[in-house]
Amino acid sequence: MPDTAALPLDIEQRQNELAALISRFTTAEGIHQTAIAPLDLIRGDKTTSFTPGVYQPSLCIIAQGRKEVMLNDERYVYDPLNYLVASVTLPVTGSVIEASPEQPYLCVKLAIDPAEIGSLIADAGPLGLSTQDRRGLYLGRVDAPLLDAVLRLIRLLDTPKDIPMLAPLALREIFYRLLRSPQGQRLVEIAIADSQTHRVTRAIEWLNRYYHKPLRIEELARTVNLSPSTLHHRFKEVTAMSPLQYQKQLRLQEARRLMLAEGLEASAAGYRVGYESPSQFSREYSRQFGAPPLRDLARLRSSA
Repeated sequence: MPDTAALPLDIEQRQNELAALISRFTTAEGIHQTAIAPLDLIRGDKTTSFTPGVYQPSLCIIAQGRKEVMLNDERYVYDPLNYLVASVTLPVTGSVIEASPEQPYLCVKLAIDPAEIGSLIADAGPLGLSTQDRRGLYLGRVDAPLLDAVLRLIRLLDTPKDIPMLAPLALREIFYRLLRSPQGQRLVEIAIADSQTHRVTRAIEWLNRYYHKPLRIEELARTVNLSPSTLHHRFKEVTAMSPLQYQKQLRLQEARRLMLAEGLEASAAGYRVGYESPSQFSREYSRQFGAPPLRDLARLRSSA
C-alpha cells in the first residue's frame, strides 16, 4: 500500500483501493495496456536510473511510490499526493525513485485527447482559472473527486461489457476535474484553435513528425502563423527549451533507440535522424547522455 503518512483519511482510503486495483491488474513490471484505450497501468518493482523518453499528452496518478522527471533542467517529483500532467508532447528523462518488490511503484496513465478537451470546453464554457504559466508539464494536487472518477474507470476492467457505455463518462469526468483545477487553463489553451499555445502545439507536432529534416525557424513560424520571435518565446515558455534544442533531444533519443533496438551503428543512426556529420553527432550525443555512443550503449547493455 502507498506511504500515506501525509494523506488525509478520505484520500488514503481511495489511494489504498487504487493501489490494490493496479496491483491486481499488473502481475509483472512494465506498462500494461488495458481494454480502455486511453488507459495504461504501470508497475515497477525497483528504482531506476534516469531514462530518456517522450511524454505524450497525458495524466499520471501514482498510487504507490515516487517518480522524478526532468524537463531540460527543471525537476518534477510526483507521488500519491501530486499528479503529473503533460499537456503537450515533451522529451524528458524520468527515474522511479521509490519502489521495491514489497512496495512496487504503481501508476495510472491516461492519454489526453485535445479534441475531448475542446468538446468539454464547448459544452461547459470556460473552466480553468487564468494563469501566466504556460509550461506543458505541471504538477497538481490529488483530491477525492478526481480519485473517485479514476476508480470508477479502473473498476470497469472487471466488467468489460460496461466499458463502451460507461468508460467515456468516467473519462469525461476526469478531464473535467483537470480543467476545474487551478492549472486547468494550461489544458484549455492547447484546445483553443486561435491561441498562441495551440500554435506552439502545432509546431511541436511538426517537429515530432519531421525531426530528421533541417529546421528553419522562419518556415516553421510561417506554418503555424506566428512571427519567428513569438514562436521562439512561446515555444520556450511551453517546453523549457528552444525549437532547436527540442529537435536535438528528439533526434538523439531516436538515435539511441535505433542503436539499442535495431542494432544500427552510430554513424548510420546519426544519419537516419538527420545528422550529416558523424563527429557532430558523437559530440552532441556525449553531451546529452554523458558518454560517446559506443560507451553509452555498452553501459546500458551491462545494466540491463
